Amino acid sequence: MCGIVGYTGKRPAAPILIDGLGRLEYRGYDSSGIAVSDGKKVNVIKAKGRLFELEKRISGASPEGFCGIGHTRWATHGKPSDENSHPHYSRDKSFAVVHNGIIENYLDLREFLTERGFTFRSETDTEIVAMLLEYYYNGNMLETIIKMRNKIKGSYALGILHENENGVFYAMRKDSPLVIGLGENENFIASDIPAVLPYTRRFIIPDEQEVAVISPDGVTVYNRNREQVNKQITVSDLSADAAEKDGFAHFMLKEIYEQPGAIKKTVHDRITPDGIKLDRIKLDGKKIRKIFIAACGSAYHAGAVGKYFIEKYARIETEIDLASEFRYRDPIVGDDCLTVIISQSGETADSLAALREAKRLKSRVLAIVNVVDSIIAREADDVLYTRAGPEIAVATTKGYTTQLAALYLLGLKLARDRETIPQSEYDGITSAVEKLPELLSAFIDEVNPAAQYLAGKYYPANDAYFIGRGADWSAALEGALKLKEISYIHAEAYAAGELKHGTISLIEKNSLVIGIAADPALREKTLSNIKEVRSRGAAVIGVTDSPDAIKAECDELMVLPATHPALTPVFTAAALQLFAYYVAAARGGDIDKPRNLAKSVTVE
Repeated sequence: MCGIVGYTGKRPAAPILIDGLGRLEYRGYDSSGIAVSDGKKVNVIKAKGRLFELEKRISGASPEGFCGIGHTRWATHGKPSDENSHPHYSRDKSFAVVHNGIIENYLDLREFLTERGFTFRSETDTEIVAMLLEYYYNGNMLETIIKMRNKIKGSYALGILHENENGVFYAMRKDSPLVIGLGENENFIASDIPAVLPYTRRFIIPDEQEVAVISPDGVTVYNRNREQVNKQITVSDLSADAAEKDGFAHFMLKEIYEQPGAIKKTVHDRITPDGIKLDRIKLDGKKIRKIFIAACGSAYHAGAVGKYFIEKYARIETEIDLASEFRYRDPIVGDDCLTVIISQSGETADSLAALREAKRLKSRVLAIVNVVDSIIAREADDVLYTRAGPEIAVATTKGYTTQLAALYLLGLKLARDRETIPQSEYDGITSAVEKLPELLSAFIDEVNPAAQYLAGKYYPANDAYFIGRGADWSAALEGALKLKEISYIHAEAYAAGELKHGTISLIEKNSLVIGIAADPALREKTLSNIKEVRSRGAAVIGVTDSPDAIKAECDELMVLPATHPALTPVFTAAALQLFAYYVAAARGGDIDKPRNLAKSVTVE
């Protein structure tokens, strides 16, 4: 969740660190700070609040030096405060440390160090790392870091400065993201590639518990056995412009409009005359007894749509799990199962844990991720990249719909392998998937005014209820999440058939209900539920591709385009994304960086 940057080179470090932290704001944070070495001592400046608070603090008094580390913190251990902000000093201020992750045994280590005379300035687990480095320091930084590493348990990406190491800093990771950027006479670290794209497109991805020594002249990486290793250099095809708003008021709106192009990249070259080609993935659908899908948040909602699609067309029993629950329920998984892990960032902690549990149980694991060479992508047996490009807004849009597209491709391939779908229907769905980008582009333009109008009418609502059946219920889950996370309106999604099992007691005059009725097989059933809430005074927005069928029971409509029924969740998502966006704008919300949320949840 936190953002880390580091720099060493020939230029002043502070402005580069601040710029990099600004490009990591989407990860979510409540404080920030930098540490810069001037060759004699390490100077730390940090501040609670948004990055501009840090910029105000260093204005006119920027720390001098050409080597430094920076951090944006999202509070876990200890409240947001100046004291709990990173970087953290060691007791004698010779070390400064930034950290993303959790030190699980920090209480035991705090007691260990307290007994040896150490006192602490913060409530954080990270300060333990700085104190341990001082405790073990013997003049050899590599040995010191390894001794510290052997003492801590948990997850971490670390940047480490020491006052005696002129122009050099150190980095290490375990279960948390970290990349090393390679420049000309300058080098970098970052939690994510976009942070340093203005400076380099060449990167190294360190493996678990490797230690990197970073100087202006080069990067040396040591493995767990202290052996120097040669690392493959990856050249990113992303551009720095991908992290700019391009005239849009917010990244979220820009990314809503980028969905057609992103989906086109997802399906491009994967639908061929010879069938679905999932890159180099070699899956034989006939050998798969059962599929487990594990994911969090919006990725879980995509997986729920995927479950309906795979079971309907490939006829494989499919379970959908919250990744945070999967490994704790002792799932019955074996080598005849396929586990699908879905994560936009490829670094979601709970999803990574679910992946490792599935592999422990001998399941084959397929990852559907966006970020190339992310942790989940590297650890899975197979990876299907969504190719969505950088997504900056915390609330996912194109990340979600490209996951839907990837799941459609997976389901079609399995159905073709198992011969469970008639050729004519297979051809119809694949043709509709290929047409998705063009149809979605036109739809976003068309529905945008309706979304603005409805948002202007209903933004004062305190509660909103989304209902649907089948895949429409999965779409309702995602619609409710979008509204609640950026507008802060209490929003819930319910399977429409469950209304009378308690939920309808919440419906009163002027309650806002969004009724999704796009599935033709379930439309009449959903319509009866819409009638139930409207008879109790609810204001109903109907979302459907057949307006004539439900308009008599709705106050307003959002009309979806005609497409194959299985693909309507893509269009429902776009419509409800725009509705949520304009509601949040009307309420004055921080749309790209909603409170308390982070783009990448890298702790459990």
